Amino acid sequence: MRILLTADPEIPVPPLHYGGIERIVDALARGLAARGHEVGLLAHPGSVCPAARCFAWPGASSGRAWDTLRNALTLRRTVRHFAPGLVHSFSRLAYLAPLRFHTLPKIMSYQRHTGPRQARWGLRLGGPSLSFTGCSEFICSQGRPGGGRWDPIHNFVEPSQFTFTETVPHDAPLLFLSRVERIKGPDLAIAIARAAGRRLIIAGNHADSGPEHAFWEREIVPHLGRDGIDYAGPVDNAAKSALLAKSAALLLPIRWDEPFGIVFAEAFAAGTPVITTHRGATPEIITHGETGYFAATLHEAVSAVMALPSLSRRRCREEAERRFSAGSIIAAYEALYLQRLGTRGTAT
Repeated sequence: MRILLTADPEIPVPPLHYGGIERIVDALARGLAARGHEVGLLAHPGSVCPAARCFAWPGASSGRAWDTLRNALTLRRTVRHFAPGLVHSFSRLAYLAPLRFHTLPKIMSYQRHTGPRQARWGLRLGGPSLSFTGCSEFICSQGRPGGGRWDPIHNFVEPSQFTFTETVPHDAPLLFLSRVERIKGPDLAIAIARAAGRRLIIAGNHADSGPEHAFWEREIVPHLGRDGIDYAGPVDNAAKSALLAKSAALLLPIRWDEPFGIVFAEAFAAGTPVITTHRGATPEIITHGETGYFAATLHEAVSAVMALPSLSRRRCREEAERRFSAGSIIAAYEALYLQRLGTRGTAT
């Protein structure tokens, strides 16, 4: 197959620092190439992904109308030049508009919250040859009322990049690993760790201004360096792996409906169970009592911390390899591509 992948213009593929979607696109391109497919990539001009052909967006912003028009026309020219059998977009829906009447199979992937309105617009802009994927069944369920075909395909990690530890000391710390903002629940994690008498490491970036900075200053900073609560700052992949490997659990008591939460799969790759809330896609990822626990109250969360020794870290690693590895998810995309190409009509 010849496949054209697209990613938004703001961040290179792969990303230099943060950029979960761009990291997924990079691994998908490499995995498809390893399976013998010819992959083209249309993305940020600084992208160094080893695709067979790389093309660059001229417009640097997804939010500017002029850049959107330029990028949409660039996608049309790239399709003519590269002649893919299928286009898989991880970028803006509007970029597909010039391909509205092209029967070329097109797949639009949603990694964020969506809804029926976006699906209806997608079908208008992308035409009848457009279908959708969501990073979870939760995301697909948001879009399906708007029409079209929706396939849930989870995000993935590469387990080989994470150090697996089968056992940790009885006093191993808990780990909060995410953006340090209210919806992720770092203040709740602090309260849980204190009530359970456990150390907590907080890792991730925080806002430097606005309401989230005020939350950081008011709810987090006063606790750092006290009662076993420490801040590790933003972390790269190597530091993330090291922190997960030595932690008793990933403690992420989210206050929002998580679209997927790649950090949960990363924790499993290290053998680290998860304590979180039953919201969004978390029930698709975590098996209560096997790879982690759901907790709705402080009491339930403390009980979950106390019950961590009963969980198998090897079971968590096996879950990452079986359900969330790059190989298994890339195979799912490959099967979807073949299915879509099998239903393709005559190109215009």
